Amino acid sequence: MTNDILLGKSQLAKSQTPDIFLRAKYGNRHGMIAGATGTGKSVSLMVMAEGFSKLGVPVFLADVKGDLAGMSQAAVVNDKLQARLDKLGVATFAPSANPVIFWDIYGKLGHPVRATVSEMGPTLFARLLELNDVQSGVLEIVFKAADDHGWLLLDLKDLRAMLNFAADKEHAKELSAQYGLISPTSIAAIQRALLQLENAGGDAFFGEPALDLADFMRVGLDGRGIVNILAADQLILKPMLYSTFLLWLLSELFEKLPEVGDLDVPKLVFFFDEAHLLFDDCPPALQKRVEQVVRLIRSKGVGVYFCSQNPDDAPDVILGQLGNRVQHALRAFTPRDQKAVNAAAQTFAPNPLVGDITQVISQLGVGEALVSTLQEGGVPLPVERALIVPPTCRIGTISDAERATIRSRSPVGGKYDTAIDRESAYEILTQRTGSTASVPSIDNRAGGTSPAQQPAASSGWSKAISDAVFGTTRRQGMIETMAKSAIRSGGSRIGTSLVRGVLGSLLRK
Repeated sequence: MTNDILLGKSQLAKSQTPDIFLRAKYGNRHGMIAGATGTGKSVSLMVMAEGFSKLGVPVFLADVKGDLAGMSQAAVVNDKLQARLDKLGVATFAPSANPVIFWDIYGKLGHPVRATVSEMGPTLFARLLELNDVQSGVLEIVFKAADDHGWLLLDLKDLRAMLNFAADKEHAKELSAQYGLISPTSIAAIQRALLQLENAGGDAFFGEPALDLADFMRVGLDGRGIVNILAADQLILKPMLYSTFLLWLLSELFEKLPEVGDLDVPKLVFFFDEAHLLFDDCPPALQKRVEQVVRLIRSKGVGVYFCSQNPDDAPDVILGQLGNRVQHALRAFTPRDQKAVNAAAQTFAPNPLVGDITQVISQLGVGEALVSTLQEGGVPLPVERALIVPPTCRIGTISDAERATIRSRSPVGGKYDTAIDRESAYEILTQRTGSTASVPSIDNRAGGTSPAQQPAASSGWSKAISDAVFGTTRRQGMIETMAKSAIRSGGSRIGTSLVRGVLGSLLRK
């Protein structure tokens, strides 16, 4: 371990004056990597992620092109790399692989990443389905009704069963009287959107076992932070699913992690590639809450780093929170490009030795960047024109065999690779309609008696007593009432589902 790592810093770039370091102490102050396509953003991301890993910080990043998987392999010193090392004046270079865990929502290129429908909550789910305000309100009612009945929403078939339940005229009337108007038109629109999500492969994300955030925050036996790489080359083709997943992940961290203030080493650093997708078509209320979460999550020990072509892809409120910045070349060919160049120039602490930042941004070469990081006392380094140092890992893709080897050594494979489908809203509602007799009913789960087991009731007092105890097709009986009450108070995940994630709870304030 080098002296720099022991001092809590990792080299990021080399300029004509000082070497530029990332300091673990200020890793939770967020950052951005920006620049035009082909200017070296991916390499800068790898250098920063590798630096944090060496400092003992777990890292999460989305691999939208497949080339970040090379972080799992040691670099091979070829002519191109050697020329870069010579240009930087690096005398000693020790290639090394990073400790990596691969993840994939579709479960093909990594361990499956799952969340339950309840954990996603109605706010983000409405964004995922691209619903309007009226339809979002109906979805909120459906979630609330499931909570009040004690019916778990784990996967998409559970949500579809609840929508079918709410579409029934009798149930719709009851729900409308209790929670607010439910129209068949809105239910039909939500069902169509849900079908589109299923056809796009979104159903692979919902289910159990759900992701345990502690598995994203592992540190290896050698003290290096685990690099969690989400295979997103297919996921990025569904921009709404990609961005909503990242927003959900951010909200889960904010909600579940305790306040810790400023640590010597952050608990986790997140890299959001294609950051503009997080804010495209984002409702103003939701964007405002996302901005609030980004501002506040620093005190949870989490650093958020955005990677995008233009620095103005992120809202101004968020840009003002970014202390560690790497700006690669931008080409001012269009009015929007010129605006982006000016915006980037204004976010750096000026340095007379660099000159006119607006002009310099257009003159940077590949692998060259304007860099500013936080130094002792949290003071931003005056912007430096610098060459990004190469990572010690491979720059590029890996083979299927190499990926399979990494997966076979993973400490979490046995936990996530096999899906679980326990009894939830779909099974309960299916049994209530009598379409699948083999599925246990809510009464059987609670130790009661199903309608099929009820004794034949005669007329008069016997029938009245039977109806009161066992219920009718229109009204639940005492046994069913007690069973639902027990499930609501003791069922797993129901307590947390009432919160629905920080984004949903904040929006209701």
